[in-house]
Amino acid sequence: MKKLLSLAALFAALSYTSPAFADWNISGDASFRMQDWITGNQSKDNVDWQYRLNLKAAADLGEGYFVKALVTNEETKNGGWQTVNYGNSEVYNLELSQFYIGHNCDSCHFMIGRLPLNTASNPVFDLTLYPTQPLNTPVALLNLDRAYGANIGGKVGPGELNGTVVVLDNHVAGNTVQSGDGLMNDGYAFKATYKFNIGNVTVDPQVLTVLTESDVWSQQQSPDTFNGAKSSIVQGNSATPIHFGFRPFSYGTNVVIPAGAVKFTASGFLTRGSGTTPNNSVYGPYGGSNIDYFGDLFRIKAESGPFTVWYDHNSTTDKSSGTAQVYTNNFFYTQYKINLYKSSKGNFTLMPTLRYLSAKQTSATVPVGDTTLLLPELWATVSF
Repeated sequence: MKKLLSLAALFAALSYTSPAFADWNISGDASFRMQDWITGNQSKDNVDWQYRLNLKAAADLGEGYFVKALVTNEETKNGGWQTVNYGNSEVYNLELSQFYIGHNCDSCHFMIGRLPLNTASNPVFDLTLYPTQPLNTPVALLNLDRAYGANIGGKVGPGELNGTVVVLDNHVAGNTVQSGDGLMNDGYAFKATYKFNIGNVTVDPQVLTVLTESDVWSQQQSPDTFNGAKSSIVQGNSATPIHFGFRPFSYGTNVVIPAGAVKFTASGFLTRGSGTTPNNSVYGPYGGSNIDYFGDLFRIKAESGPFTVWYDHNSTTDKSSGTAQVYTNNFFYTQYKINLYKSSKGNFTLMPTLRYLSAKQTSATVPVGDTTLLLPELWATVSF
């Protein structure tokens, strides 16, 4: 409680900062939701009651320079949502989730800090970091949709070229007396995009590559692996080891097509990972492992006023063990926003939401069952 009051006092002080220093804008949202978990490997459903608070601060420093920050809960690793525990014993902590500075001008921009990744609208990070089950936006839910890095972009020809470098991990597990923790011993990824228009259609091709050996791929996870209870992601029926120290490569495009009152988005991405994990004693039995997989992700999304719906399909083949393991995943998401109150100071909305995830693994020698998740939800959100 003291921490929360301190943060609120800090934001209040910032909001009254003299214009000579900065023009601060304080906003945020408070949300409550009910989730009814219905999975294929349980006989009964399970209802969760959750809440989330986002506090946002933005400062205009003049001449195009700005500072932005997001304070939210980061401990649950469920997109910032906290689930009510037995006896209301849970503790809701607020942390600085995003914080970055930057500059905008007519022809270019740059940002540096803990940047938002916007993975709900762009699945390239999901496919790269979770190739065997990249659906239901795992980077947003499990990695809280941000990473430390830098972005620079500007107008080039008819479109806009952007380059982003992010730090994936501080490679502590690979530190040795010989290697230490030098500049290139940490994990980095680079993403390049070039967005342009053909008529009223926006095309956004992009490439994402991991530059250095990084600990980024959980080959398969059980529903309860990512946090102590259920996470909003299902990745098969059993957990297998994390593969360390390799450099996957992904590419594809998003295409936005307006059609009257409806905006359609089509996305298609491919990923490839190959090589050998470092044969180092710090990796134990995972050192010297072979990596050989390829996968795809296709999405079609429609948005019209308060209504959003999308469908994802993923198929990834892993030949790392010598026996092909094929992961086939399908995901359906729909949400409808009902505006109950709106004013110049904020609004109050209800959002019925439905998710359905089907995850299937097949092997030439080992039979593996299917996993399904049906998740109806009801959100209530006050934005201010």
